[in-house]
Amino acid sequence: MSTDTLAAPRIRGLRDQLWDAVTERDEHAAAAVVFRALDDGVDPETALLDVIAPVQARVGTEWAANRLGVAQEHAASAIAERVIAALAHHPAVRTPPRLGRVIVACVDQEWHVLPARLLAEVLTLRGWQVDFLGAQVPTPHLIGHLHSHGADLVALSSSIPTRLPTAHAAITACQAAGVPVLAGGAAFGPDGRYARLLGADAWAPDARAAASRIAEGIPDPVRSAGGHRTDGLPHLADQEYTLVVRSRPQLVRAVLAQLESRFPQAAGYTEQQREHTAQDIAHIVEYLGVALYTDDEELFTDFLSWTAGILEARRVPAVSLLPVLDVLGAELKDFPRSTRLLKGARTVLDAHLAAAGHHPGGQE
Repeated sequence: MSTDTLAAPRIRGLRDQLWDAVTERDEHAAAAVVFRALDDGVDPETALLDVIAPVQARVGTEWAANRLGVAQEHAASAIAERVIAALAHHPAVRTPPRLGRVIVACVDQEWHVLPARLLAEVLTLRGWQVDFLGAQVPTPHLIGHLHSHGADLVALSSSIPTRLPTAHAAITACQAAGVPVLAGGAAFGPDGRYARLLGADAWAPDARAAASRIAEGIPDPVRSAGGHRTDGLPHLADQEYTLVVRSRPQLVRAVLAQLESRFPQAAGYTEQQREHTAQDIAHIVEYLGVALYTDDEELFTDFLSWTAGILEARRVPAVSLLPVLDVLGAELKDFPRSTRLLKGARTVLDAHLAAAGHHPGGQE
């Protein structure tokens, strides 16, 4: 189908029907929507990328806005995965492989499998022989599979930026085995900046673009097998990334110990709220770590802005993030790059709060 049909009433109607089915947790109804579309002449790739994928993106948007709970989001995602698996066995979808072999896998610790699954199915439809290894594939296992079965290309998927150091190790290991790597997923940035930073041989913003890029041919790895992972990341020589990541438990405890004195509302938190707060602080330290790894301030400030929006959607004041940044700044005062990142995040957060009518630099 042409891109003009993507917004056609027929496609929008299918999306609405699928949305109703997944939010009602009705797997059979969801599968029926997709199968009827195939029977009515919608090609499988369009069903995957222009019906199922946008509905799943909407699930994420609704979760972020607190209009879907975590359990609802997980249920909808599970239904989407099962519908894709069922679609793959539909008689209209069977495509004999006639091209080379591609390994599609999520990097270790990456549980968001749907983008990789969509790519695997699109490549299969286009005639590639695909080994889909699924979510969170440890790099040694990926390389073991590569040595055992071979491949013309490895497509690595990651949605969460904190997985970038792990993705870097996987990219380098595949290249050392002489196999090029295409990186994809939200973790690598909307413009692929982190894929380039980490030395991937190619990047694509979505499954359709990735399939086209693979069809064009991706040359052998530019790096030799004897290259070093940190060749393009000289800032890692200061060891700040390693020290901050290793200190995460102590940093989280330090923030929690001082939170009530800096944000008195925390004294009334329930046990569940305290647990969620500890998780949020741990995520902030994780993102600080990956921002140190990439030496990219925007990665950290974007995450803080996103977190502020998530908290506000859940009626938690975003001003509660200020003491977290302040305590981390005090704890990491001897780390120049960490200090710069935290100051930048504080500036962005102050601007966010001012725009929302709060008082930058203070609590309400």
